Amino acid sequence: MRYSDDVLDSFDRRKPRRVTPEHDAELGMVVEDAGSGFCGEIVGFEYGAVTLEDRHGRRRHFPLEPAAFLLDGTVVTLRRPQAPAAPAQPRRTASGSVSAAPTRAQVARAGRIWVEGLHDAELLERIWGDDLRAEAVVVEPLHGVDDLPAAVREFAPGPGRRLGVLVDHLVSGTKEARLAQAVDSPHCLIAGHPYVDVWQAVKPSRLGMEEWPVVPRGHPWKEGICAALGVTEPALFWRRLLSRVDSYHDLETPLVNSVERLIDFVTAPPE
Repeated sequence: MRYSDDVLDSFDRRKPRRVTPEHDAELGMVVEDAGSGFCGEIVGFEYGAVTLEDRHGRRRHFPLEPAAFLLDGTVVTLRRPQAPAAPAQPRRTASGSVSAAPTRAQVARAGRIWVEGLHDAELLERIWGDDLRAEAVVVEPLHGVDDLPAAVREFAPGPGRRLGVLVDHLVSGTKEARLAQAVDSPHCLIAGHPYVDVWQAVKPSRLGMEEWPVVPRGHPWKEGICAALGVTEPALFWRRLLSRVDSYHDLETPLVNSVERLIDFVTAPPE
């Protein structure tokens, strides 16, 4: 036989393969197309190719293929530079505000925000919880506002100890409106919404309804709503309703506006 041994036996498999260096193709870089000898400045990119312009103003397109260009006399593979990453959008809280960076636990402010009941407090925590913690504001349920004027006097709000109160059904002529008018302190702000109960401040569309059922005047609102909807366990219904609330968009505007006013009031620096 002409060849007694394998013709590849003499090939040194341990010899490293020559690796063509890679470079990002940058605008203004001068390179030469290895195949044609066309030399020019990189002036653009198009469909996986690079556009070169020579010193006479002539332009040609060359595909960005491996080992296709000469850079300073060295064969290189040009790659199109990666587009810069879009700036990260700030994270928003459920209330729509920009989320603050994590911080150490803070001592609570002397001021407070009062709400009528536990459901109100849970709803504020779900939407404004991040904001309230960032501002070190504590929300406390009153379990009703029948003794509101006396409770405010006992709290004794002041310049560094502001008090905000969220009241349900705060409309002209109601018991709630009369109690609010009885509070006279420049360091206490009472804000409310027109809904009989905070449940009603959740948009009914979150439950697939166009509107909340109408409860006849003089009938307890929650009991009437549960009866109209066939609800036998009000506590379970509230958990279900609360779970459908993900942001301030799921709440009626009067409630959102009032809570924002109270947070701004309580966190305002002393005058």
